[in-house]
Amino acid sequence: MTENHDLTDAYEVIVIGGGAAGLSAALVLGRARRRTLVVDAGEPRNAPAAHLQGFLSRDGVPPAEFLAVGREEIARYGVDLVRDRVVDARRDGDFLVTLDGRRTLRARQLVVATGLKDELPPVPGVAERFGRDVLHCPYCHGWEVRDQAFGVLASSVLSVHQALMVTQWSKDVTLFLHRVDEAELSGTDLRRLAAAGVAVVPGEVAGLVVEDDRLTGVRLADGAVHAREALFVAPRAVPRTGLLQRLGAELRETPFGSYPVVDERGLTTVPGLWAAGNASGFAEQVVNAASRGYRAGAAINGELLMADLDAAVSAGGRKEPDGATDEATAGPAGV
Repeated sequence: MTENHDLTDAYEVIVIGGGAAGLSAALVLGRARRRTLVVDAGEPRNAPAAHLQGFLSRDGVPPAEFLAVGREEIARYGVDLVRDRVVDARRDGDFLVTLDGRRTLRARQLVVATGLKDELPPVPGVAERFGRDVLHCPYCHGWEVRDQAFGVLASSVLSVHQALMVTQWSKDVTLFLHRVDEAELSGTDLRRLAAAGVAVVPGEVAGLVVEDDRLTGVRLADGAVHAREALFVAPRAVPRTGLLQRLGAELRETPFGSYPVVDERGLTTVPGLWAAGNASGFAEQVVNAASRGYRAGAAINGELLMADLDAAVSAGGRKEPDGATDEATAGPAGV
């Protein structure tokens, strides 16, 4: 990992978050010759996973290796990287960013790519197995556990959708209602579950059965054990959007938390403030997050370029010290 701790005080762009979105934005900005800093607290969302999937040319790469390669790539273009946490940010013309070490840095544009945190259901064993045989996304992990005996731990009636989706990867699926009352399921839900061959088991889940470091079953509160080899859960998404809110960005409520209102490039309602990756939406997989970071980086370069050109045009229209006037604003010759 390449890190530059000899920080200047002023940057054109500071990127907060060194995941796929932040590194992708930094790569574009570095190649555009922008003085850029990435501040990374080292808490990637996909750290529990052994591999990332579905990223063309990077399918199956361990997340830590993916990020290490990204850090090496941005270093080639002079992008600074510091392992630290941003504890405050405010506007004073530019953006003022305070690190955990209390140093304050200045940036003309700011990218927030801080992602989100997964809060897992408080069932014994779930956190310990998460990313291994306790999973959340079939697109991320379904192929690796295909045709095994699946369980789905319901956290709300929305878990019906998850149970139906995972039947694409296994025809042996059991939905554990846990603390969801069967009466909360609609007639459509029940008919679809039946059509998909999903077994529905009422009763609270008390824990997991693990043998030889492998999930082998799900234990209910009444002591009954259902043999299962993989368990899908739906973590509660907690967006890390505190800095965006502090800087005045407008947020929108979704079923998965509050996220910033952004345009198609990632610009928030605050000029110069951008959001990318899971800081801008719940459903951004690694490949999507990288794409959003790239788009934001390119848009930021364009914004800075045009702002500098407009400033030069404005300055060029002023009277020069020797009394000369810019030709573009002077009258016709001889007047």
